[in-house]
Amino acid sequence: MVKRSLPARWRANFLTGFFIVLPAVISFAVIKWVFGTVSSVTDLLLFFLPKDITHLEGGRGGVVWYWSAVALVLAVLLISLLGRLARNYFGRKLIEWSDALMMGIPLFNKVYAAIKQVNEAFSSGSKNSFKTVVMVEFPRAGMYSVGFLTSEQQHSAAFKTEEKLVCVFIPTTPNPTSGFMVLVPAEQVTRLDMSVADGVKYIVSLGSISPEPYPGAKPHD
Repeated sequence: MVKRSLPARWRANFLTGFFIVLPAVISFAVIKWVFGTVSSVTDLLLFFLPKDITHLEGGRGGVVWYWSAVALVLAVLLISLLGRLARNYFGRKLIEWSDALMMGIPLFNKVYAAIKQVNEAFSSGSKNSFKTVVMVEFPRAGMYSVGFLTSEQQHSAAFKTEEKLVCVFIPTTPNPTSGFMVLVPAEQVTRLDMSVADGVKYIVSLGSISPEPYPGAKPHD
């Protein structure tokens, strides 16, 4: 057995340790990013407190992390309270009044209406939500991409092409929050036997985490 040199052993040890700590580092980085993004909004709930208490450097710096945590907990409580309020008649009427107020603001109402439509599509569990993982030929024939079926409703594009078209969202890798919305003939869409969660993991992992094939599946040679 050939004994490796000291630099070679150091490199092997470093790479082994690197791949051991990498998942933890990425997880902490993601959590930190999510917390920072959310807290940039929830920190506004601390408006009633003096800045010299909640901010660093006597009010000139950023928000102290534990005050951000307090604001996040406060936001969770307020959202839960709003959800409870929406379950009764008075709460529903109040929300309808708020929506009407938002829709009456020029320019803002365009953005608000679009976001509200998307939110309702995913929160209602309707057939417009990500419920099915599919495979389509994209970006060219003979090359396949994994995506999510978002809508089977027919619209003007379907009447123009005289085909039954479905909407498919194809996320980018490894960031699934951006991607392409393509209209594909229904007969050219292959539904995959995997959950949405498995589909997301498959995309984010660059295809390295592949779900187990369903029972009875026969791989092609």
